[in-house]
Amino acid sequence: MRAESPAVLRDKLESASPQLSCGQAGAQTLAFLALLSLAAILVHGYHPFVEDAEIYVPGIKKLLNPALYPYNDGFFASHAKLTLFPNLIAWSVRITHMPLEWVLLAWHFACVFLLLLACWKLGRQCLGSARAGWGSAVLVASLLTIPVAGTALYIMDQYLNTRSFSTAAVIWIVLSTVQRKYVQAAAWLALTAWIHPLMAVFSAFYAGLLIWRQGRGRLRVESARGAMIFPFVFFPPVTRAYRQALDGHSYFFLLRWEWYEWLGIFGPLVILWWFRRLARRRNLGTLETLCFAGVIFGATCFIAALVITIPERFVRLIELQPMRSLHLLYILLFAIAGALLAENALKSKLWRWLILFAPLCAGMFFAQRQLFPATPHLELPGRNPGNAWVEAFHWVRDHTPVDAYFALDPEHMRLQGEDQHGFRAIAERSMLADQVKDSGAVTMFPALAQSWLEQMSNEAEWAHFGRQDFERLHSQFGVDWVVLRQPGVAGMECPYHNSELIVCRIAQPSREAESQ
Repeated sequence: MRAESPAVLRDKLESASPQLSCGQAGAQTLAFLALLSLAAILVHGYHPFVEDAEIYVPGIKKLLNPALYPYNDGFFASHAKLTLFPNLIAWSVRITHMPLEWVLLAWHFACVFLLLLACWKLGRQCLGSARAGWGSAVLVASLLTIPVAGTALYIMDQYLNTRSFSTAAVIWIVLSTVQRKYVQAAAWLALTAWIHPLMAVFSAFYAGLLIWRQGRGRLRVESARGAMIFPFVFFPPVTRAYRQALDGHSYFFLLRWEWYEWLGIFGPLVILWWFRRLARRRNLGTLETLCFAGVIFGATCFIAALVITIPERFVRLIELQPMRSLHLLYILLFAIAGALLAENALKSKLWRWLILFAPLCAGMFFAQRQLFPATPHLELPGRNPGNAWVEAFHWVRDHTPVDAYFALDPEHMRLQGEDQHGFRAIAERSMLADQVKDSGAVTMFPALAQSWLEQMSNEAEWAHFGRQDFERLHSQFGVDWVVLRQPGVAGMECPYHNSELIVCRIAQPSREAESQ
């Protein structure tokens, strides 16, 4: 009889008794997943105050210091009222006595770790081996910042936000549901609802499909009809200002998606359907259930998106964003694909894993460097910012009054070299509305629309502003400081400048300006 290698014996043991193997290697598995989480952050970068951090971080900072942001706080406070996220982070700062930047980094690492642990368990649950689990975890870790079709989402952002928690939680919901641990799934669902209510809706829908597929419940048409009626009762009418904010975000409208983004809708459904057929042939019940429910889930949300985004009369429902369902679908797709790759192609050959994942990680690293070219790849606490905009924002935080009210180019987050850094999040000062993130807040909270449009209208033609235009902003809104690109505007007092920017104080309007 031919002696089998230790690796083959280990694989057979894991396949025959997954739970036993998991218990014996639990600490080692967790240690390797922690290293994988660290590697994922090194590949994809860390930028704690970019993009949507401009919405979430000010809410945390205001809880820690209520004197901050005395003006125009509605553009981030509206989000903060609907989630426990800022309270959780602020509580973490108070209980640990750590600086906020370190707390944000620690929670970011924890969320990445929890996601990869859930993917490891899900891959193992589907195919019955630790190797499949590692395939799931490594592939998801390699693709954390891959765009999710045309939704303007990544699997996980390069910074901490509400989606960081919900991304990890939804996979735990799925895992608990397929294991028929419904109380545990309900607990994860409740956590998701407290942190990110919209993603909780998608998670509940997908979990319901899994339960239905398992024969534990039925889909009720009456419930679906009620869900369709609900938004019409509570959603406000569409105003001109709200419509203008919506039009600035093409990802809301399916017909504005590029052709390759449409492939991002149907490609996952086709692949999941293929995986389902493969699972049926191999009698892999859990995998077959996940794929079948995923296809129904994705197709249903796509139909809902067509109904909401194409007829003009349904535009007030657009903030439901049905295509965000792709976020969950993409994670499932990569977790399943990674498990199948590990079991059927990579196996125990280290060189195969390296040939696949080394170029993949290199490509993702390169993409992130193109996305933030003027910023260090890892913006760690205490590190020199290395970005002129961030340096200026730091000066503002350290040298201007807490009640200072700033105006910036409304498109400043899109300017070359700015790299999507949030002024409020870094400078900790109030700011007149902008076109980038504040318009996104308006799409979710229509009551802000008129105020946003009024401020944007008064900032029109910013590139041609002179001293009297800034004095007008001071008279109308109380703005008393401004951040300008070099060389600035003549006749203004500017106590700070660097290679790209100057920070200027707006003087009281002259009598000549008032008479005009």
